[in-house]
Amino acid sequence: MVKYVIQRLIAAFFTFIAILVVVFFVLHLMPGDIIDFSPKLDPAIREVIRNKYHLNDPLIVQFGYTMKDYLRFDFGYSLKVRPGVPVFNVILERLAVTIQLNYFSAFVILPIGLILGITMAIKKDSIYDNVMSSLVILTIAVPSFVLAALMQYVLGFKLGWFPLILEPETKLTWTKFYSMIMPILALSFGGIASIARTLRAELAEVLTMDFMQLAKAKGLSYRQTIMWHALRNSCVPLASTFLYLFLGVLSSSLVIEQIFGVPGMGKTMLQAINGKDHWLTMGCIIFYTLIGLLMAILADLSYGVVDPRIRMGGGKDA
Repeated sequence: MVKYVIQRLIAAFFTFIAILVVVFFVLHLMPGDIIDFSPKLDPAIREVIRNKYHLNDPLIVQFGYTMKDYLRFDFGYSLKVRPGVPVFNVILERLAVTIQLNYFSAFVILPIGLILGITMAIKKDSIYDNVMSSLVILTIAVPSFVLAALMQYVLGFKLGWFPLILEPETKLTWTKFYSMIMPILALSFGGIASIARTLRAELAEVLTMDFMQLAKAKGLSYRQTIMWHALRNSCVPLASTFLYLFLGVLSSSLVIEQIFGVPGMGKTMLQAINGKDHWLTMGCIIFYTLIGLLMAILADLSYGVVDPRIRMGGGKDA
């Protein structure tokens, strides 16, 4: 197990470096001057920026200096989105809102997705199962930003049930949470549908297996056989689904935050890309890359946690 974790960490490290290399050169090879964003900018300040980031040197040299700065946890400064503010501080300021949004979305996704998946499997091929399966497929097929736009138009504009954009309050109050309901729902629908579909398929298959009949023969009730035996076996493939689902929610928030005016990481990253704020863009991509690699490692390890019979890495030691 320890050997497998070390192997996964080494692979994740080289993947992280490869992503940094690709992103750095793609950003810096884009046409236009990185610091040519204001004709009123003092030439002396331009020269200071060029010297700090070694913009007069070849790209490979610039990359080397950038990596040295990253090793010292110096991610540079935002030049356009938040001029003069360190990238690390910008990310910390915007991270809280994104975490809140994804945190509440997870609390909506997990219970509803599990309940739907279990009830659909138990009532397989019934009218309820057919209707819910159709809704699940429809929800998966429709992109989250389309659902967000429809919700914003119908629930926010036409019916006036919810605010169209997020309240600008910094603290999490009831008013701010109320304004977050539509973004939370827009992020949750796809996750609920994915969990419900996966659990329905796995649980429906497990319920027909021989060991379920043996559990009933031992005197266990139908509810006990589902809770103690069927669900445990069904959750083996779901373990990684949960983790990748959170990553999908995080990536979906890139667009959802823009639609609802949420000042989070997603909106900041899009502003940085559109404004050619390369150092802020790199900082945001580093954040999303680290989260993605961490979720991938945890997803692999989760199989052994849910079912200890599964050996990791193909070795003899569990």
